[in-house]
Amino acid sequence: MAGPIYQSPRGGHPSQTEMTTSGAIFTEAYAVIPHSVMRDIVTSLLPGWEKARAWILARPLSGFAETFAQYAMEVEPGGGSSAPEPDEMAQAALFVQSGEIEVTIAGETRPMQPGGFAYLPPASGWTLRNTSSEPARFMWIRKRYEKAPGIDAPKPLFCNEQDIEPAAMPGTDGRWATTRFVDTEDLAHDMHVNIVTFEPGAAIPFLETHVMEHGLYVLEGKAVYRLNGDWVEVEAGDFMWLRAFCPQACYAGGPGRFRYLLYKDVNRHPRLTLGAS
Repeated sequence: MAGPIYQSPRGGHPSQTEMTTSGAIFTEAYAVIPHSVMRDIVTSLLPGWEKARAWILARPLSGFAETFAQYAMEVEPGGGSSAPEPDEMAQAALFVQSGEIEVTIAGETRPMQPGGFAYLPPASGWTLRNTSSEPARFMWIRKRYEKAPGIDAPKPLFCNEQDIEPAAMPGTDGRWATTRFVDTEDLAHDMHVNIVTFEPGAAIPFLETHVMEHGLYVLEGKAVYRLNGDWVEVEAGDFMWLRAFCPQACYAGGPGRFRYLLYKDVNRHPRLTLGAS
């Protein structure tokens, strides 16, 4: 079997001969941002970062998905940040798609390569640098940590998905599996970031309808996703942004594996007062 593929935005600018239409969709229940619209003109430069740019794919939006922000980051050689996070309550998840970065936290520097995952707690003072000779591309997911009585915030975590055995969903003979970076029973974590893998022909055979919000970045392959009342075809490099209770299902028709990086908020009581912190 071929090694894992980790698609990331490549930017650029379309020629004047390309079609204007694309698979971009924004509805009251979901959004699809295809890779074809992740161009140079929609990137942002971030305060505190050098030689870096971001495609901001999701941010808290009133009446839509409100818990997280998700960036596709590109950092040139020598670039990075000594103060990347402006919100002391924000925790982070990083997932490296290409190139190499070094993350320093609590005085320890950890190298990260493709497939590498890091969980970085709030107020941890982490820093990031690309010390290699090639650009580095990675996902950065930010969420304000929700404290819970008697539970300490999680510790930093570094690992690589290639060293983790995917957990097969029951009754699927391993054709639908999830690579989990943290223990699902650890209530210190109020978000999970996983990799979901479907072999050709595998499916989510029911309409999941739940309170969790999602960011799904397609790393590899293609599939047809049911979002609310629509069937939408997605492929590597596309991003799906789902608000709470958006019905969702999936069919992976092949010819290869379909894999995506998945964010969801978990393990906390819903706030009973809108706008409460």
